[in-house]
Amino acid sequence: MNLRQLRYVVATADHGTMTSAAQALYVAQPALSRAVRELERELGVELFARSGRGVVLTPVGEQVVRQARVALDAIDAIEGLSVSRANGRGAELRIASTSSLEPELTGRLIPRFARDQPAVRVRVIRCEGRDQVAAAIRTGRADLALTDLPVPGDLAAHPFEQREVVLISPPGLKLREPVPLSALDGMRLVLPTRGTSRRAELDAMLERVGATPVVAVESDERGSWLGWVRSGMGSLLWYRNQIDDTEGLVVRSFMPALTKMIGLVHAHRQLPPVAREFLAFAKEASRG
Repeated sequence: MNLRQLRYVVATADHGTMTSAAQALYVAQPALSRAVRELERELGVELFARSGRGVVLTPVGEQVVRQARVALDAIDAIEGLSVSRANGRGAELRIASTSSLEPELTGRLIPRFARDQPAVRVRVIRCEGRDQVAAAIRTGRADLALTDLPVPGDLAAHPFEQREVVLISPPGLKLREPVPLSALDGMRLVLPTRGTSRRAELDAMLERVGATPVVAVESDERGSWLGWVRSGMGSLLWYRNQIDDTEGLVVRSFMPALTKMIGLVHAHRQLPPVAREFLAFAKEASRG
């Protein structure tokens, strides 16, 4: 048993899939999977069981992860005794996020922050939804979180960016531009799977505008959504700044505009120095 294996097991528990855990730790997925299997063989137990497209902890796996967190926290504390706090060497920053917002961290904020703070280790904790993000902050698993606002009053929120929700449609769909919200009623939509946090957020938004769409496709395969739209199966509601390739599609705004505010949140307690630095950096980035 070694610390690397424990970190991989904890990351897999946090992210729900080995692929996502590997991405968050910036390691190859086969290497992470191999390390987890080696630990299972050494302990003689099964830590994870398959669940749909991800994994879930077995009862003994939950016990192992609980103890692994204690061990890793102790190691971090010991390491902290030997590093210079003045220049941030050896510091770790833990940021929770939902999977839909994680690209903001890994593709935009973290790389820019790392250029200024190359010695800081940033660990992304992927959560299923806003409730899980809030729990990660409350329990101390994360120092900061990037999530949709508003959040409960026991958390401090710093608005970061307002995002526009747009309609992505096949070219043959005739609609007024900008699209009236009433047009969503009865429209065929490609939607995330029922019961997921993404679907719950969209359902709540549609309920607020009084629209009941027709479900054309239900899937969490985000990479396939635009393909189904191109094939004419339905339209898609998504954030304008997260659309990669809309060739052959029509992207329309709504009237009135559909927007969501995202922000960085934390508990009402003293933040670690590196978390305060990231918060100041993110606020500056949002103004730029």
